[in-house]
Amino acid sequence: MSVSAQKIELCKTSDVAEGSAIKVETGDLSLAVFNLNGAFYVMDDTCSHGPGSLSEGPICGDVVECDFHNGAFNIKTGEIVEPPCMIPQKTYKVAVESETVFIEV
Repeated sequence: MSVSAQKIELCKTSDVAEGSAIKVETGDLSLAVFNLNGAFYVMDDTCSHGPGSLSEGPICGDVVECDFHNGAFNIKTGEIVEPPCMIPQKTYKVAVESETVFIEV
């Protein structure tokens, strides 16, 4: 039996300036929503290495640096780009409908 994905509304596309990120909390999720050249990506906001907030970290291309220990992750994949981070970030499938950003869980 197949289970359909649940969509969760996060924000409006206009809430996230191009080249930046915002933090969105919904239910028990704390998420970073990124806008890279008009494409939206979502990952867990709390760094897998410590208490840093990735939505507050500097963005260079498709990489976000944690402002806590300076580890870095690929925004599109969640993969580690720079240590000391050892665990990739969880990313979410994103859908944009009527200028609203959703994730599928």
